Amino acid sequence: MEARLNAFANPVASKFLRYINSAGKVVSDSTLPAATEELVKIRASQINGCGFCLDMHTKDAAHAGENSTRLNLIAAWREAKVFTDAERAALELTEQGTRIADAGGVSDEVWANAAKYHDEDQLAALVALIAVINAYNRMNVIIQQPAGDYRPGMFG
Repeated sequence: MEARLNAFANPVASKFLRYINSAGKVVSDSTLPAATEELVKIRASQINGCGFCLDMHTKDAAHAGENSTRLNLIAAWREAKVFTDAERAALELTEQGTRIADAGGVSDEVWANAAKYHDEDQLAALVALIAVINAYNRMNVIIQQPAGDYRPGMFG
């Protein structure tokens, strides 16, 4: 399988990727826990059906020490006992922020729950992260970026 467009070689696509990578760096430099970041990236990618991002972020999370039980249960986080209340709040915000058209936006209840566990900077980082991963997901799904070859750290 080949991608419809080589996003790494095309000047417009590669410039766009550099900009969203910079936006992602703002999030990774925040106080949002790294484990929460990966959970959010994986959950949004599951919802959006982005194999490339799922390949990348599950491997990155495992490489960083995340255990396989938690990785295997992200899609069923509501029924799993392995996530903290703060992680659950972030995952719920991710789901509603990713499914905006389905849910009519993010409910006040979901926002208030996320705010119980995350300070204002972490909330800003969560919102930014949800926006960034959805942008990556959409780009990769549209161009049919193949998955399976990612190695942790290969993009620096």
